[in-house]
Amino acid sequence: MSRYHHHPEAVAALVRDTEVHKDCYIDQEVFELEMSHLFANTWVYVGHASQVPKPGDFYTTTVGDQPVVMVRHTDQSIRVLYNRCPHKGVQVAPEGCGNTGKFFRCPYHAWSFRTDGKLLSIPLKKGYDNTGLEHCEAAAGMVGVGAVHVYREFVFCRLNPEGIDFDMFFGDALSTLDNMVDRSPEGRLEVAGGVMRYLHQCNWKMLVDNQTDTCHPMVAHESSAGTAVRVWEEAPPDTPKPMAVELFAPFMSSYEFFENMGIRVWDNGHGHTGVSDSIHADYSAVPGYLEQMIGAYGEERARAILGDVRHNTVYFPNIMVKGPIQTLRVFKPISASQTLVESWTFRLVGAPDLLLERTLMYNRLINAPTSVVGHDDLEMYERAQAGLHSRGSQWVNLARLYDPAEHGQTHAVTNGTSEGQMRSQMRAWVRFMTATMQEEAAS
Repeated sequence: MSRYHHHPEAVAALVRDTEVHKDCYIDQEVFELEMSHLFANTWVYVGHASQVPKPGDFYTTTVGDQPVVMVRHTDQSIRVLYNRCPHKGVQVAPEGCGNTGKFFRCPYHAWSFRTDGKLLSIPLKKGYDNTGLEHCEAAAGMVGVGAVHVYREFVFCRLNPEGIDFDMFFGDALSTLDNMVDRSPEGRLEVAGGVMRYLHQCNWKMLVDNQTDTCHPMVAHESSAGTAVRVWEEAPPDTPKPMAVELFAPFMSSYEFFENMGIRVWDNGHGHTGVSDSIHADYSAVPGYLEQMIGAYGEERARAILGDVRHNTVYFPNIMVKGPIQTLRVFKPISASQTLVESWTFRLVGAPDLLLERTLMYNRLINAPTSVVGHDDLEMYERAQAGLHSRGSQWVNLARLYDPAEHGQTHAVTNGTSEGQMRSQMRAWVRFMTATMQEEAAS
């Protein structure tokens, strides 16, 4: 018997002021509702325009559990289509990326579609005469998602045709993307270095929660980053400090450091660590870069851009952006207990190559399947996924530094070790999960 389908009140009851029921992380029925409602009602990251630079270029991915294809149309616009032939349901675009030319051609029966999804041709079309094909769903071709918005070349979509608009959903949270793009002297980014994919045996929300969890680095990463720091401390005097040590060392910062750096909480589940300081604030200067930025923006503006060193920005529901190091991670839900993590890196167009080298090294050392630091987190996620099946306790605690006044606050800045951002995410989770569930229950 269903506990949650058609019962929005039961879903809402899973989230309290300072606690979240374990079913949010381990129950497959809850997961399926997330795919039907949460990932359909929110604006979800699809890809970057630099992945499809020319007409006909495409990239296939998923939004929640829905296969989609992002494609550059002949008019240079970017479309996001459900990757499904309306004939027999075959996925039209192959996995990965490529160029389809002026149209997509289904590999099964050769139905073809323009890059905006419209039906172009059907072999032996006379066989459909007097069948009413023109009134069937199939005549619509490959269907576009509900809405698409391209912001500074970052492509987002909302699966549902109706719902919150893009600007209202993100609001001032978009300032993190602005800062990352503005770090290029030309104001442009390009995906560079491919993508690293890493399967995690845990719920996708564990990864989202972890992005603003600042009480774990000095504990969970002591064996990795801590070991790197200890080895470095034993190096002979005057040894040049390796880039890897610069990247590892901040993970061992003190509780006081993380408390003082702050967390900003925005509406709709978005927020970021690193308001006044961050683990990305003290990297070595890259020769010539500041001069390029001053030339492009003027000294005051250039220093303001580079002085904004946000740590992790969560864009609810499922991406994290590191502006100062030009990385973006996507937490792709597969099941209640399985998540595919994608780590993307970007080139600052016009900036020195050393910045991209640092970005790629960070991604390899921290986020890759062969990384050092990332495995610490994965161990914790998988232990939590197993532990939550225990009958000993029913609730996950998110009470650290709770303040009843935080309800309804926007742009709030709080102690950097607060779990307030996690609480905000789960309040947004309830809103976007139950919005269309209530409509279903009423119909």
